[in-house]
Amino acid sequence: MQFGEIINAKLSKEIDRPMMKKDAFPVSDGLRSYLQKHDRDIELPISYRDLLNYRYANALKDKKGKITHWETAIYDLKEMAFLKEALIKTYAILKTEGDLSFSNHLDIERIDFCEFGNSVPFRIRVRNKINDNYDHYYVKAADASRIYGLELEHMLSPNRITFLYHKNTLVEEHIPGIPGDIFLKDYLELPETNKIRLAKEFVKFNERCFARLLGDMRSYNFVVDITPDVEDYQYRIRAIDFDQQSYEGKKNLYLPQFYKENFEFVEIVLKSLSEEVITQYQTEEHTTMTYRVVASRRRLMALLNIMTKDEISENYKVKILREELNAHFGTSVYTRCKTMGEIVKRQLKEMLQKHLKQVNKTFKTTK
Repeated sequence: MQFGEIINAKLSKEIDRPMMKKDAFPVSDGLRSYLQKHDRDIELPISYRDLLNYRYANALKDKKGKITHWETAIYDLKEMAFLKEALIKTYAILKTEGDLSFSNHLDIERIDFCEFGNSVPFRIRVRNKINDNYDHYYVKAADASRIYGLELEHMLSPNRITFLYHKNTLVEEHIPGIPGDIFLKDYLELPETNKIRLAKEFVKFNERCFARLLGDMRSYNFVVDITPDVEDYQYRIRAIDFDQQSYEGKKNLYLPQFYKENFEFVEIVLKSLSEEVITQYQTEEHTTMTYRVVASRRRLMALLNIMTKDEISENYKVKILREELNAHFGTSVYTRCKTMGEIVKRQLKEMLQKHLKQVNKTFKTTK
């Protein structure tokens, strides 16, 4: 697929949009067993329901005084005392495998929530009382779609993800970086921004999302991580929202290059990179993903085999997506797919099979 084949929605005036709100899908027995086996399902001191007992909320402003999508939850004193203890223990489980020896110098400075998100997440701000440093983590309502998205990110992307699940609750670490929409507004035109390297990373991010069918990657649903290099900067784009893992029916909604919110990123790619170079970077990402598949083959297959049996989207969307992917790849193999999990499994095979054969061939000749 050529990068320019799918016109960005800002130019095409495309009206198809992802679902702004979707129903959460329950965690099946098969997925729960998988999470237990891989130490993701651990009894937690806090539940999502515990955080819903706030008295009122105040709008949260950013450093520039602008109102954000977040609100700060206010609890009564007795409730807050319970929450602080439970949230500090949860942070210890997430970060230090439950070692509470550091908990005396930790404090819960703020509990924020966002009704804008599908999971209505709570963001917990943890402060170190010794040096005033702070960290964040999130408590969310459990959703099978999101859990599949987190696991696939952990195995198929360059990033490792720490999260915990128990019953109706999902606890996630904070993913650091500059939100994509803020990067476009405040960082893109800085003289030190290397647009060629940024373009390269957006091409690779686009391929990762399409290969594992992660949808709704509009600029505010991913972050840009900037790392100083020897003489310049390197960039990595990281997804932070996994609610739309293989949920939508439209193929274009799994391609970040399509969204009008990402128009500036697409424009940089088309201005900075030739078709040959774009194809090179796409191939590089496919090859790297193939090595990740090989490295986590058993775990990935176990997850996909469970995913193929789970209901994580509506049936009509499954039918739409398999027909659009058939047309895109000029094949009919997706017709046999009955669930979104089967489509994801087929999609990975369609995009990575050629590279997987080459990797296996390389391994055989080096033995």
